[in-house]
Amino acid sequence: MKENSKKTLRTLTKSNIWDLQESDIFSMWARAEKDDAISERGQHYLDIIRTAFIVEEVKVNKPEVISKYEARNMHVGIIPIKDKEQRWAIQKRPISRVTDLTYENIHHISAAKLLDVIDSNFGGGWDSLTQGIKDIIESAFLISTTTLPASRLHKPGGLYDIKVADGFEVLEISKGVWVEAIFAKVKPVTIKKHNNDNASDAAHSLFDDEAEIDEEEKDSYYTDTDDDIDEDALTAESYRTTIDEDPDSLSLDAVEDTTEDY
Repeated sequence: MKENSKKTLRTLTKSNIWDLQESDIFSMWARAEKDDAISERGQHYLDIIRTAFIVEEVKVNKPEVISKYEARNMHVGIIPIKDKEQRWAIQKRPISRVTDLTYENIHHISAAKLLDVIDSNFGGGWDSLTQGIKDIIESAFLISTTTLPASRLHKPGGLYDIKVADGFEVLEISKGVWVEAIFAKVKPVTIKKHNNDNASDAAHSLFDDEAEIDEEEKDSYYTDTDDDIDEDALTAESYRTTIDEDPDSLSLDAVEDTTEDY
């Protein structure tokens, strides 16, 4: 049985709604059709659905009208609300711009999809994003960036290879003879189980749990310390972005600066 088939209207939230597709919505409503409590709260569930789906009522039930909705890639079906059958056209909201990202949907996209969205932001790179958007992204992803001469970015054994080997997706944004590389990886989710004798112990356990997860996430942000990356590799990979000379003519003895941001 598919995981989505186990979900019901009663379990819908503004977060898990992003796991569903159009057909799932109609299926859940059909399964709950005889539930009077759900019927009475139909508008409530519809409001949750609207956070992740475009929803329009189809007021004229004619083939030519329905075909126009379908031409817009919308799915048309019946959703009963308060014992009244209504025909609705729904479509999953696209996540195509950085302004489409929210704390609810950020956990439901891949690192590759995230970088596609960032790339569509006029090619401005990480620093072009507002702090609010960065906060949303970093709530679900490990992010680091570096800006290097194009001729140096893919040096074997360098920072690029290290990040890719560690499971990071990479977006390269050309900036003249320099390239900004944005590395993204889904944050690991750590679930710890505790046997608690009472509510007080449970509360302390939850506090400790969060502290442990925060420390693990903190450690994962700083994988590029001197203990992890050979200094010679960083020498070849790190240059100030204010240097205007031809990067191919730069000496490895030039002033160095690691530009990774976490």
